[in-house]
Amino acid sequence: MPIARVLPLLSPAHLDRDFDYLVPPELDEIAQPGVRVRVRFAGRLVDGYLLARSAHSDHGGKLVELERVVSGERVLTPEILELAGKVAARYAGTRADVLRLAIPPRHARTETGGAKKSAGAQIDSVGSAAPAAAADSGASASAVEDGEPCTATDSGQSAIVNSAPAETLLGSLSSDPAVPQADSAAAGRAAPGPDTEPVTATGSDDDPGSVSMGTAQQEHRPEAGAGGSSKPLEPPSGEGRIGVGQSAVAVRQAPSSEVGTGHSSKPQAPPSGEERIGVGRGAEPRGGATNQEAVSPELSAVDLAAWERYVHGPAFVGALAQGKGARAAWQALPGEDWPRRLAELAALVARQGRSAILMVPDQRDLDRVLAECAELVGDSAVGLAAGLGPAARYRRWLAVLRGSARVVVGTRSAVFAPAANLGLIALWDDGDDTYAEPRAPYPHTREVAMLRAHETGAAFVAAGFARTAEIQAVVDSGWAHDLVADRAVLRKAAPRISAPGDSDVALERDPVARAVRIPGVAFAAARSALKEGAPVLVQVPRRGYIPALACGKCRTPARCRHCNGPLALPETRGSAAESAAAHSPACRWCGITEAAFRCATCGSRALRAVVIGAARTAEELGRAFPGVPIRGSGGGAVLDTVEPGPQVVVATVGAEPLVPGGYGVALLLDGWALLGRADLRAAEDALRRWMAAATLVRAHGQVIVVAEPSIPTVQALVRWDPVGAARAEVAARAEVGFPPAVRLAAIDGTAESIAELLSAADLPATVDRLGPVPLPDGARKPFSAEDSPAEVERLLLRVERRSGAALAGALRAAQAIRSTHRSDAPLRVQIDPVDIG
Repeated sequence: MPIARVLPLLSPAHLDRDFDYLVPPELDEIAQPGVRVRVRFAGRLVDGYLLARSAHSDHGGKLVELERVVSGERVLTPEILELAGKVAARYAGTRADVLRLAIPPRHARTETGGAKKSAGAQIDSVGSAAPAAAADSGASASAVEDGEPCTATDSGQSAIVNSAPAETLLGSLSSDPAVPQADSAAAGRAAPGPDTEPVTATGSDDDPGSVSMGTAQQEHRPEAGAGGSSKPLEPPSGEGRIGVGQSAVAVRQAPSSEVGTGHSSKPQAPPSGEERIGVGRGAEPRGGATNQEAVSPELSAVDLAAWERYVHGPAFVGALAQGKGARAAWQALPGEDWPRRLAELAALVARQGRSAILMVPDQRDLDRVLAECAELVGDSAVGLAAGLGPAARYRRWLAVLRGSARVVVGTRSAVFAPAANLGLIALWDDGDDTYAEPRAPYPHTREVAMLRAHETGAAFVAAGFARTAEIQAVVDSGWAHDLVADRAVLRKAAPRISAPGDSDVALERDPVARAVRIPGVAFAAARSALKEGAPVLVQVPRRGYIPALACGKCRTPARCRHCNGPLALPETRGSAAESAAAHSPACRWCGITEAAFRCATCGSRALRAVVIGAARTAEELGRAFPGVPIRGSGGGAVLDTVEPGPQVVVATVGAEPLVPGGYGVALLLDGWALLGRADLRAAEDALRRWMAAATLVRAHGQVIVVAEPSIPTVQALVRWDPVGAARAEVAARAEVGFPPAVRLAAIDGTAESIAELLSAADLPATVDRLGPVPLPDGARKPFSAEDSPAEVERLLLRVERRSGAALAGALRAAQAIRSTHRSDAPLRVQIDPVDIG
C-alpha cells in the first residue's frame, strides 16, 4: 500500500485534516499506522502521525513522499485517535491539540531500552512541529520546495506534492522493541538514575516545556497517550464469590435499576484496500480477542468485604467481576480508606486481564493510591504524573502502551493513558479545579473520562466524599447510579457536626457565638480533645498573616495607590520581638509599602482585617493553648502526615495532613470566606472542602463549622447529605440557566476578534448571548503573537444541552474560517469552563 494518510500536528484550525503522502520503498516496512513521522508541509518539516495505509489516493496529482519515520513504535492506537476526535468535537478544538495532551514527547533512549543507534540508522527525536503559515484554506496547501511549487492535500481531497525523495532509513527497526523494565510502583516516584529527573510533589500537571506552533504558542506537557493490547480472561457468569481472602463477599449480577451498565458497540470496518491504525500487519483491531492466559500470580486476592457497607456495593463489584460496564457515583463514608477501595476495584479488573485507570487530583493522593495498588497488583501498577522526568514518564507510559502495566494511577492527563482492553475508569474528587486542563482545547478530565467509558463500554466510577452538580446530572439522567451507604451506617461512621449558635439554647449560652471568629464552644471542644491526647485540626481558607485589609470606617477594600492592588499585612519572620513589632501594610501585587494609607472613598486612615490568614491564626492559637505544639500546613510547606498526640494543626483548605487514628476535633473557620466568593461553584466547593476535612476526624469526634447555621450548604454538612446538596444545586442552576443544565461557551478576546468569530459562525437559532463583559479578575488572557492587549472581553453563548454539539461545531468551523485570514488578534474558546466569572 503506497499511500500513507497522515495527520500533521499543525495549530491552524483549518488544517485539522488528514493528508496523503507517498511511502518510499525503504520506509515501507516501518511506516505502519500509529507511528510518528516527519513530513514536508508548505515547505517546512512538521511532525505528524501516520493514521492509515491505502492502495490509492483520491488526488490525481503527484504526492509528496514521507520525509522520515521518527520511530517504529506505534504510539497512536485506534481508540486514542477516535477519542481525540470526539474530544476535539466536544470542545471545539483540533485533534492535534488533543494529541499533544495525550501522547508524551518521545524519549529515544527509553524507547529503545538504552541501546545506542547504529551508525546507519537515522531517526529523529520528536521536536517542535513547525507551522504551516503559508497554507491556504482550500482543498490543498501550496508549498515551495527546491524551487518548485508543491502542495500537500487533505485526504478527503488528497495530498499534493512535488518533493525530493525522503531520506533513506538504513538498517531495520523493530515495531515492538523489548519492553524496558517498568518502574516499581510502591513509592509512586522514580528512583534516581541516569535518565531520571528528580521528582517534585507539585500536585499539578504543568510542565516547563513549551512547543512553538507558528503564531500560537502553547505550553507543552502531555502525559499519556495511546494503548497497547492486553487481552482479558473470560469473565465468570452467574453468581459467584469474588476474591479468596479472609473475607470474600458473595456477589450477584446487578439489575439495571441498581447499577448502570454500558455496552460497547463494534467499530465499523475500514474501507476495502485501506489499512488503518491497529488493523492489518499483525495488529489487533479494537476490542480484540480474549486472552486465555492464566492470571498473573503477582495479583493478590481481593478482599471486598468493605463494599458491603454500601447499599448496592455487592451488586456493583459483582458487575465488575463479570466484566460489565457498570457506572456509579460513589459517595465514600466518612473515614473511609478510599485509596484502598479504589485499588480493590482496579485489582478486581486486573485479575480479568483488563486495564484500569484511576485519576486523582494531586501527587499526595497519587502516592497513597499507587501504594495500595502496588500491594494488590505489584509491578502491574504504574503512576503517571508531572513530577516525573521525561525519561521516567515515557518509560511508564510505554509500559502501559505495551501491556506490561494494567493499572494506571495518575493526574488529569492520565485519562488518555494507552490502556488496552479498558475495564474501569475511576475519578476521585472530580470537583477539584486541577482536573480542568489549562491548554487548548481546555477539556475537563471528568467529561473525557465519561466519554471514553461510554465509547469503550468500560466501567466508570465518580468517587468522592462530596458530589458535583455535573455528576448528579448524569445520575438523574440514568447514565450512572448512586452507590451510597444507608443512613444508619452513615451515622455510625460520621463525627458529630455542629455550627455555633444553631439553636436558641446555644445562643443563650453564648450570645456572640455567631459574631466572633472562634466561639467559646470551639475553644471548649479543642481543650477537651487536647486533654484526651487527641490532635486538633483548624482549617482556614487562606494562608499568610492578614492577607486582606479594608477601610475601618466604610469597609471598602484597601487598594494600593500605585497599581490598585490589594493591601495586606505581611507575615514577619524572625524573633518574637520582630513578630510583635508593628508593620505597615504592603501591596500584594507590586510590593510597595503603604505607610500613609487614606481611603479613597471616605478619607479614613483606619484599617481593619477582612480575613485572618493561617499564620495569624496559628499565632493566636499558640497564645490560647500555651505549651501545646502548633503545626502549620499550607503553601510551600504542606505536611502529608503528622504523628498522633496532643497538638494543634493549622492548615489551609486542601493541605490538611493525615493523622493515624484521626483528629479529635476539627474547627472549620471563616466559612463566609468560602461561601461568599463570586463564583458559580462557591457553595459546592465549600461543602467539598469542609467534608474533606471532616472525614479526617474520628467517628466519635466533633466538627465545628463557623458559619451561619441557616445556610443550606452548612445544613448539608451538618446532616452529611452531599447527594441532597447536589440535587439542590442542579435545580438552582437549571432555574437560572447555567451548566450542567445548559451548554455554555466562553469566548475571550478583543472586541474585534470576538466580532470576527461571530460573523463567521453559523450559531444555533436558540443561542443566548450574555455580555460581552470585561475579562474576570484573575483569568488568564488569551495568547497573542503581538503585545498583550489592555482590554480583553468575555462573551458567553448559551444553548440547551441538545444543541451543545451544534454550538461546538459552529464555533469550530468559525475558528477554521478565521485561521484562513491569518488573524493575530487574541482569541480563546472554552466549552463549559469551570470559572465563568
